[in-house]
Amino acid sequence: MGRPKGVKNKTESRYWSKEAKYEYVKLVLSGECSALELGRKNNISNGMISTWVRKYNEGGIDALENKRKPGNPLSKFMLKKNLTELEQLQYENMKLRIENERLKKGYTTEEVMEIKLRRKSKANTKS
Repeated sequence: MGRPKGVKNKTESRYWSKEAKYEYVKLVLSGECSALELGRKNNISNGMISTWVRKYNEGGIDALENKRKPGNPLSKFMLKKNLTELEQLQYENMKLRIENERLKKGYTTEEVMEIKLRRKSKANTKS
């Protein structure tokens, strides 16, 4: 039957900073908890904790750094109706940084819009 509309998946993706991962790793390496116990207590996969421990053993705390940042950084501003003055400035700054990067790569606004339209039209056609 599936889940009801508007209800999130149970396997909701979460984001852990390297500091948060390191706290779990310290508990496992000190012998205070096993990865299985820690996973059950905190509703985290014990395999994920074991992976963090392995990465830490191989490369130290820097190996726990996330390779990708979660989600679209602009979405938190776009979803709000009323932004504070600080949020407005952060949003404008982020938009300008993105535009600066785009211009460094040599794309004009028209070219970006054309690419978006092509992607949209490809997504809407049936194969």
